[in-house]
This record gives sequence, C-alpha cells and structure tokens, in this order.
Amino acid sequence: MTKKGKARRVREMRAIRATDSLPALSVLTDLPSFDELSPSDGQRQAYAEACSRAESAGGPVDELVLGCVVRLDRGYPAVVTDGGTFRAEFATRLTKGDFNRVAVGDWVCARRPQSHEMGLIEEILPRESDIARWRGSNRGERQTLAANVDLVIVVQQLSDREVDFSRVARSAVIVRDCGAELAVVLSKADRAGADGVARDIDALREVLGDDLRMVVTMAGAAEDAETDDVRRASEGRGVSFGEAGVHALVPPGVVAIVLGESGAGKSTLLNALLGRDVLETGAVRESDDKGRHTTVARRMVSLPDGGVIVDEPGLRSLPLIGHERGLALVFPDIAGQAALCRFRNCTHTHEPGCAVNEHADNLGYAGRRLDAYLSLAREMRESRQLIDPDVVI
Repeated sequence: MTKKGKARRVREMRAIRATDSLPALSVLTDLPSFDELSPSDGQRQAYAEACSRAESAGGPVDELVLGCVVRLDRGYPAVVTDGGTFRAEFATRLTKGDFNRVAVGDWVCARRPQSHEMGLIEEILPRESDIARWRGSNRGERQTLAANVDLVIVVQQLSDREVDFSRVARSAVIVRDCGAELAVVLSKADRAGADGVARDIDALREVLGDDLRMVVTMAGAAEDAETDDVRRASEGRGVSFGEAGVHALVPPGVVAIVLGESGAGKSTLLNALLGRDVLETGAVRESDDKGRHTTVARRMVSLPDGGVIVDEPGLRSLPLIGHERGLALVFPDIAGQAALCRFRNCTHTHEPGCAVNEHADNLGYAGRRLDAYLSLAREMRESRQLIDPDVVI
C-alpha cells in the first residue's frame, strides 16, 4: 500500500471509530431513497464538471457518485446515492476551502472506493435554495439549516391570545430571501377555539396576503363538536384542516422543511404524517408556553405516498440580518413606496415626505401589515449597525 493509501486508511479507521456511537443507517428506515430526490439540471452539470476535473487530475472517475446529504450527526453526513446510503467524511482540500459546510439537502460529488466502508465528499454542488439564519452576535455567521428545499412549513402554535403574526412574517422574509416558498401550519387550534382560529387566519392574511397557504391542526384526532366548529371556521375561510391538509402541501417530488419554536408541535405533526411515533416529542413548560428541543439530528424523512420533509431542531430565535431583499419580496407594495420617500434613510415614522405613510390608507396596507413591515425593517437597520464591519453577511 502506498503512503497516500495508508494515510487514507488511517483517516477512515478514525472516522469509523468516531461514528460507532451514531445510529446505524440500516435502522433508519424513514430516510428517503435516491429516487425520491431530484437534482436540478445545473447540479447535474456541476457534477459532470467535477468528474471531468477528477479525470484531468488522474483520479479514478469510476469511484465518483452523485449523492444527496439526508442526515447530519455530529459532522458525519449520511449520503444517499443510486447505489445505497453511506456515511461520509470530507476531502482535505474541501475542509480548507471557503465553501466547506455541508447541510441536509446538499447535493455532493462523493468518492466511494469499493473496499471502503465510508465515502469522501469531494465537492458540494451549487445550491438552488439556502434556508439560512444568522447565528451568533456581532461576529456571528449565516447558518444554513437546509439546502435545496422547495417549501418551508412554519408551525405556529395557537392560544387564547392573538397569533404571533410578527414571527410568521419574520419567517416569511427569511424564506423568500432564501429562494423557497412558504406555508403556515397553525397547530393546537383547540387552545384557540373556532373564534380564535377565525381571528388568527384573518390577521395572517392581513399581514401576508390572501394567497398565503395555511393549514389548521388540532391536538388529537377525536371528532367532536369543538373539532367540527374549528373545521368549519377554517374551511369557511378557504383554509385546509387536519393532517390531510398538511400532507397535501408535500406531494411526491417536493422537499420541505418544518420550522418553528420548540414546543410548537413539529415532531407531533410529523409523527402523525408518518403514521407512527418515529420522532421524539416533549412537554411544553406552563411558565412560558415553550418546549425543550426534542429533535437533535437534522434529517430528511420520507412521507408515505408523499414527498420529503427535513426535521429541524426547534429555533429559539430567527434574527433578521441581511434579508432586505426578502423584506421587499414579502412587502412589495410597501417597499415600492419606500423607494419614493424624500429621504433615502427614511424610517417611515416621523420624516416629512414619507411616501409609505402618505399612501398607507389608499393602498390598503395600513394596520397590522404596515406595523409588521416597520418592525422588521427597524430590526434589520439596528442589527446591521451592530455587525462587525469585517464580517461578510
């Protein structure tokens, strides 16, 4: 064995020892198959170019495979290919590059020698969408939650109080900026009742428009008078009700990610869609109505007769830093008026010649929609001022 081959074997044995405590891929029966996922034409082209570079460098091209990262456990991704699923580590040159952090949903060019138990990720292929948030303080960075996702499902739990439409609007800004579509699941509707559900649907449409896709769900599956009332309040406003409505959001061929605060009911919802308790659930604290993180690993889950969902740990915060494009996409009517204000740095609060406030009533965005826009715009201005100027957003 050559010196290079010995070094590779040492790295592989270390990786195998490090992954001994990870779940065996053979028992992870809900991971999607290769046929359930589909790279874009651009990603297929990028893979072909990676193979050409490897061939020019004299490497064995027959060891290269096109794969998708379907699970992350402590830095050792599981990659699915048309030949099966395997754990992988990273090529040395990749770990030293600028783009070296893989996410669930990433398409990769991987090397899988026939005599080795693990593969080696050689390149991360360009992303079609990048669902990311800011992590850290002024010296923080963008953290990719999932890549190449078609749809983001935001789970927002209901209560006797009005829905937190500002958090849903915040999620919408990030989602649109990252290149995906948005849907909202209003969970635990039994805590709001029919009147509360009607109120919250109307509030979200006022903020995010009539074309916002929504589904209302309740804890438990019992059919009773309360369930019937909530169903009528939802469907009477053109909003789907129950697990069937959520399943319809993710048909075969669609990759979605579920986001929401801990305790919002994400894992409970996914268990219902899967038809069995695959994902761990936890209790919600009475003191603040929040839950503990029960999802640890980021993973793709294949839905029976449906598409693929990325299960993501609960997010306690979604900072808005560098998402100005998303703000304009979610609020195009207000952003269009903002461009006409007398002052370029207008805050739309007190300045003379503010086109946003001048036309709020006749353009129909006064009220919750304008309040949400102003709140998010102010947060982005303040956050940008706190970021270290040497940090690239």
